[in-house]
Amino acid sequence: MEQTKKGQWGSQFGFLMAAVGSAVGLGNLWGFPYKMGKSGGFAFLMIYLVLVIFVGIIITLTELSLGRKSGKGVIGAYGSVSKKYSFLGWFATISPFLILSFYSMLGGYTIKYAIANFGDIFGAGWGVNGVDSGTFFQGFFTDQLQTSLYTAVFVILTVLIVRGGVSGGIEKFSKIAMPALFFMLLAVIVRSVTLPGAGAGLEFMFKPNFEVFKGSGWLSVLAAAGGQMFFSLSLGMGIMVTYGSYVQKKEDLKFNAVVIPFADTLIAVLAGLAVMPAVFATGLDPAGGPGLLFVTLQTVFDSMGAAGPVFGFLLYFLVFIAAITSSISLLETVVAVVVDKKEADNKPYNKKNIVLAVGAVILAEAVFVSMDGLGTHNFPQILGQSTWLDSFDLISEGFLMPLGALITAVLFGWFRKGHLDDEIELNGEFKWKKVYYFCLRFVAPPVMLLVLLGQLDSFFKLGWFN
Repeated sequence: MEQTKKGQWGSQFGFLMAAVGSAVGLGNLWGFPYKMGKSGGFAFLMIYLVLVIFVGIIITLTELSLGRKSGKGVIGAYGSVSKKYSFLGWFATISPFLILSFYSMLGGYTIKYAIANFGDIFGAGWGVNGVDSGTFFQGFFTDQLQTSLYTAVFVILTVLIVRGGVSGGIEKFSKIAMPALFFMLLAVIVRSVTLPGAGAGLEFMFKPNFEVFKGSGWLSVLAAAGGQMFFSLSLGMGIMVTYGSYVQKKEDLKFNAVVIPFADTLIAVLAGLAVMPAVFATGLDPAGGPGLLFVTLQTVFDSMGAAGPVFGFLLYFLVFIAAITSSISLLETVVAVVVDKKEADNKPYNKKNIVLAVGAVILAEAVFVSMDGLGTHNFPQILGQSTWLDSFDLISEGFLMPLGALITAVLFGWFRKGHLDDEIELNGEFKWKKVYYFCLRFVAPPVMLLVLLGQLDSFFKLGWFN
């Protein structure tokens, strides 16, 4: 088979759209608004922004620089520092591989709901048709054939985009999808904030509540904000390293490392404006996770009358875009590792065929997770979790990602300080180098440790932050 060259971003805008797309995902839409409201409102947002500035930007710049300096996928990138650090690359390869299983399932859910609401616009028989949203959701996720089908469709779409290459597939799609997501989000916001009673949702999100900081509460808020920031920015899962390896040398990584986290935060806040006012206007209790997206919000749309399915379709379609721009980055991260292995062994390869092969494996694990039906089909479970989604989430987001990011901060802050300086300074003076290293050495590690402990506490119900 003919060997193909490693791809490269065609433009800075294309790279930024792809990178922001990788960061903007389901967590922005169902996690951030709820955590913000429950953990201090505007006070939570201020803490979140501080963490974005002093941790998010720092780790993003580190990962982008490592990727571009090495020109390799995540295992090869860490191995280029020293072979003994390759294990960090394995952490960041296993994580996206596992995350893709349940992310594809949830992405399939968004396709189902977009199609169902689209059907209701025209009174089609395959819509929600006034069925109670909780009953509709349970009927769907327990239907193994349906969930497997929609999961497969989502995986196939992801594979087709990644198979198009870095500039011809991922970049081209992201340059269209991300602006579309932004404008659809604005359309939903306009409707959401103008609903009677929407003010309660805005108050839930933005009214400062310092009561949550009393006692040890501040530690819980810090862990929640740190965890949301960390996972929302796709840190520790190899994406920024992989995407960084495709960035042209003429691009300023410092600028990109600032834009990506703030763009992601903006989308997260806008998502809250689209979701929470509508939830409170309908008199429903806010919640986090899939329940907010597939039950609570569907109830909101059901209560809007004829306009409900229109806004329902818009919302679920933009959620689909958020999901697939993240899934293509996850798949590309795994594919890049296989490509690097072929190149290291000096073996001919065709990247499109590698994408198909990796995609086939992802499809198998994703269908398996979808058939678990969120734990309703009595599949044997592991690690004390009730669903395979939770088990894979525990291994990846609960352990490997925060631990890998923690070690990365220590590695480049202490043991390999200065290793990335030449790459960062390639496009101009690094004016905030002292701040960068202070944060990398003394701020990021304790925050990452707190995130790790917070994740373990959440999964195993240890009560450390109660």
